[in-house]
Amino acid sequence: MQPDHLTIMVSSLDASMAFYGALLPLLGFARRKDHVWSNGTFFLQFMQARAGTRPYERYGAGMNHIGFTAPDAATVEAVRQAMQDTGFDVPDIQQMKGATALFMKDPDGMRFEISHYPPGMPPVD
Repeated sequence: MQPDHLTIMVSSLDASMAFYGALLPLLGFARRKDHVWSNGTFFLQFMQARAGTRPYERYGAGMNHIGFTAPDAATVEAVRQAMQDTGFDVPDIQQMKGATALFMKDPDGMRFEISHYPPGMPPVD
């Protein structure tokens, strides 16, 4: 079996859709309908979080981040530049044991990783 979707609860659909509307096309996703993006085999769905719920905490229980593998380091650089050109605060790219990694935060602080792993280096050890 393969995973088919991920639902992300956000504190503001307007703020989050501005961020994801810029990021997801760079990762091969297309908008299928309001708040739903797909790459053809997997989809991301965004929903408004209920008032009074806790915000995302990086080291709290639950999802820590979602990662995407880039075909090469130049793609990681291109995603960073495109998000910065769109006006988002984007951190520097990190070199991690040979991998090239970009960790961005959405408006709620949830992290998205875009990484390139050189040949022979597994994405997860």
